[in-house]
Amino acid sequence: MGYACPVCGAEQADAAHLANHLAITASLGREDHREWLEEHAPDWGDCSPEELGERVSPHAPEVETPDFESASHGHDHGRPDGLEEGIAQQSRQPGRGSLTAEAEDVLQEARELTKQMQETGGADDDTEGSGAESAHDDTEDNGTEDADDTAERGNENA
Repeated sequence: MGYACPVCGAEQADAAHLANHLAITASLGREDHREWLEEHAPDWGDCSPEELGERVSPHAPEVETPDFESASHGHDHGRPDGLEEGIAQQSRQPGRGSLTAEAEDVLQEARELTKQMQETGGADDDTEGSGAESAHDDTEDNGTEDADDTAERGNENA
């Protein structure tokens, strides 16, 4: 016998799973779950899943859940089963890892544009540097600029 979340109705396998659902959902910013926990278990942040499950399960409707084949109920807490293997299997499915002709063309164009930018990047850097030097040349010996010089260039911070 499992429980339905008293806030959203999501079915949970047991009281500890219900507690985890409520706490995680509240922690992720769902105000309705947080408010429910504040009302029914004000110190919910200090409880273990088992303790919180004991406090919240009486307020949750019981639901029929499938029987689990083992005591571990199909997964280990804290570490998903075969995550890396699951991702690897997904990448071997049709349509994964292969590009369409259009996507290949777009990537090739991006490579060419990047190469052009890198080749001309040195010339652009020199231009920017000379602009900074000329701005420095417009200052007087005491480090202040003439009002006319500032007006001609405009406000560079605008």
